[in-house]
Amino acid sequence: MDSPAAARAPNRNQLSGMLRQSGIRPTRQRVALAGLLFARGNRHLSAENLHAEAMAKRVPVSLATVYNTLNQFRRAGLLREVVVDGPKTYFDTNTTEHHHFYVEDDQQVIDVPAGSITMAGLAEPPPGYEVARVEVVVRLRRAAR
Repeated sequence: MDSPAAARAPNRNQLSGMLRQSGIRPTRQRVALAGLLFARGNRHLSAENLHAEAMAKRVPVSLATVYNTLNQFRRAGLLREVVVDGPKTYFDTNTTEHHHFYVEDDQQVIDVPAGSITMAGLAEPPPGYEVARVEVVVRLRRAAR
């Protein structure tokens, strides 16, 4: 008997259709990576995390291809990029507007519950510009006992 999560996981045809609708050609590697990304609900992954998952599932893909694919998916609106520490980037399958916690000790990204952060006194943008979005990353570490 399939678990409820397995029943909701998109199949290969659904993944191919999702990629086509987003303007991305559904190659075997892209569909396989999309399957890994979107099969388990909302999650946050680095390119290295996704590459390790692909290797564990015997998906033959280079780390460079994983980076390129994640950036294609981001540009197409299928993922959000969460920059937490200089070059350290995570990709979020939840593309709705929301904020994040970053657990420094574990290098883990967690969604902040909706409505938990309010913005007041946001700076007025310079003439000719508008605010595209505001992203907050709250950095966490374990409290000393």
